[in-house]
Amino acid sequence: MSEQKQTQRRVVVVGAGMAGVQTAVALREQGFTGPVTLIGAEPHQPYDRPPLSKAVLLGKAEDSAFDVDFEDLGVELRLGVDVTGLRAADHEVDTEAGPVAYDTLVIATGAHPVALPGSGGVPGVHLLRTLDDAVRLGPVLERRHTVVVVGAGWIGAEFATAALGAGCAVTVVEAADLPLAGTLPAEVAAPMAGWYAANGAELLTHARVDAVEPGRVLLADGRELPAEAVVVGIGARPATGWLAGSGIALDPSGAVTADDRLRTSLPDVYAVGDCASFPSARYGERLLVHHWDNALQGPRTVAAGITGADAGPYDPVPYFWSEQFGRFVQYAGHHAGADELLWRGDPADETWSALWLRAGVPVALLTVGRPRDLAQGRKLIEAATPIDRARAADPSVPLKAAVG
Repeated sequence: MSEQKQTQRRVVVVGAGMAGVQTAVALREQGFTGPVTLIGAEPHQPYDRPPLSKAVLLGKAEDSAFDVDFEDLGVELRLGVDVTGLRAADHEVDTEAGPVAYDTLVIATGAHPVALPGSGGVPGVHLLRTLDDAVRLGPVLERRHTVVVVGAGWIGAEFATAALGAGCAVTVVEAADLPLAGTLPAEVAAPMAGWYAANGAELLTHARVDAVEPGRVLLADGRELPAEAVVVGIGARPATGWLAGSGIALDPSGAVTADDRLRTSLPDVYAVGDCASFPSARYGERLLVHHWDNALQGPRTVAAGITGADAGPYDPVPYFWSEQFGRFVQYAGHHAGADELLWRGDPADETWSALWLRAGVPVALLTVGRPRDLAQGRKLIEAATPIDRARAADPSVPLKAAVG
């Protein structure tokens, strides 16, 4: 795109989280000179989310604002503004402050946490998604409350870890038979169940919440749990309700169905981050990735499309990490479709890895306290490198030396 055309085109980015901020940064890094407007629903300076369940929650940091000089970048910030609709025919988004015109629109609105049915308005019930959520939860930890965490997923485990560290009594309620059900296979999730009790938390599986009342949680089987605070971590949904009636294509989960360049079904509209799914040739299916690394990488593809550079299809190896119960857990890839699982080490030990293969080629890897495995295994996954199974199953052999 010529500089003259760039200066005449206005890019509007809706969503001021990681994906939105990185889109604005990537546009400037890739030479885009036109006006860029970043619209955020929260009034706070744009911030990173992973520290919310760690340093910010524990009072070790006041916030996690991005180290980005938006004024120096020439990016207009409109914060504390809710976007309510999209009128593609007019090239405008509707906001509570009036319409905003765009030439190119980037949807980066992320995801909303799923609320526990029937818990709305009940005192002491919390979600953990925003900076305000973390600030509200701070006093819960300071006062060492008795806490019930609903959901033994990544967020539930991370909050339970923080609450235990602050001296709270913690019970985690999970409807499935294991933590991370639906996220990891049972044989990999099973060893993680023991982490809860070993660190002082009570994990109740096959336990469904019937009702939440002030000071207690009632389970469907009749049990009653004391709860000065309840933290809900039962999943997230793409924040795309404002796109209703816009004509933009969404999948059943509500995610925008972007193509392999992260373009949507509407002209001049892109979608990136937690709110958008994309087709993966690497894995042969459409992926919806609710993790930080996806929100970091995708904007470069979007910026390349807007500037006309075309970085090629967006098809990353998904990656995320979690710090829980004194362990550093990392995952790379996508294990659906794998036909073999190799263990590197004993999952009863403090450190181990699980490697998924398809036709002898690594497709995913989960590591617990083995960052070198992750770094080397991720490269093997990216390159679709066949491995020697026997060597790969030996934890003393570096993964990079287990090439078949």
